[in-house]
Amino acid sequence: MDCGLCELIQCLAALAIVILILVVLIAHFTGSGMVNLRRHEKEKYFLTEIGEKKEFPSLHDPHSRELSVVVPSYNEELRLPVMMEEAMEYLEKRQKQQPSFTYEVIVVDDGSKDKTTEVASTYTKKYGADKVRVLTLVQNRGKGGAVRMGTMSSRGKLILMADADGATKFADIEKVEAGLEDINPKPENMAISCGSRAHLEKESVAQRSVFRTFLMYGFHFLVWFFCVKGIRDTQCGFKLFTREAALKTFSSLHVERWAFDVELLYIAQCFKIPIAEVAVNWTEIEGSKLVPVWSWLQMGRDLVFIRLRYITGAWKLESPRKAD
Repeated sequence: MDCGLCELIQCLAALAIVILILVVLIAHFTGSGMVNLRRHEKEKYFLTEIGEKKEFPSLHDPHSRELSVVVPSYNEELRLPVMMEEAMEYLEKRQKQQPSFTYEVIVVDDGSKDKTTEVASTYTKKYGADKVRVLTLVQNRGKGGAVRMGTMSSRGKLILMADADGATKFADIEKVEAGLEDINPKPENMAISCGSRAHLEKESVAQRSVFRTFLMYGFHFLVWFFCVKGIRDTQCGFKLFTREAALKTFSSLHVERWAFDVELLYIAQCFKIPIAEVAVNWTEIEGSKLVPVWSWLQMGRDLVFIRLRYITGAWKLESPRKAD
């Protein structure tokens, strides 16, 4: 009986080792080594308010605006106007109060099948292309890919990533700016301030099913165990970067879908870029593109693969280089 139990344990241990080796090999050989910074020819240009085609600048260029706001958008013709109205009202009011404050909003249409580009373009016509630009991607890259393309085309000294659903109150940019300002020192002027919903976790648990709560905590554990330490909410789509931190982190980003935030913060911690986490006002908005169970499982897989691919050398931290 004891011998049979020992043999069973040995077989299970051997099976676990084989599975681990297979997972490591799959992670290594399915990970593309190079960061995808290529642009389609059409993605190099934006249209002005009079329909003139102009080339986007590069993140490698010196900043010429105080703030860039990058808004990744996929099939957001219905939700985008609410977010844009709130954001533009705040930004215009701030500019009137502080004439030296300059800004731009870059709406990145991530290969939408609806009229996202047309809706976004109405704000270019209203405020001018110096303030609102639309970057239309030829095909869907995923949220991470859209954010990176917009960031690499920005002119801001500070760069804010903000979701198109307007779930975070836009005026809370002042909170993440204060969090960024409080970081001292900033090595090579690099720092990141993350909006956080962690303070709302108890309330959200009370409204979720037991299964979804289990998935949430499981995801948080995987984030902590494999990738990012010390940040309670990695997924809030309201993050502020110094230009230097954006260039350093987005130049190494491989993941282009939902788990990109985690890799971005993992890269930042590898480079020892200081990160602040700041509580923001957040409201759940209908129309989320996340499929509750499937998307969480995909993100869990991505978290494991992110860590394994860096460990095995399939992915490496890149030096900033210009997009092709």
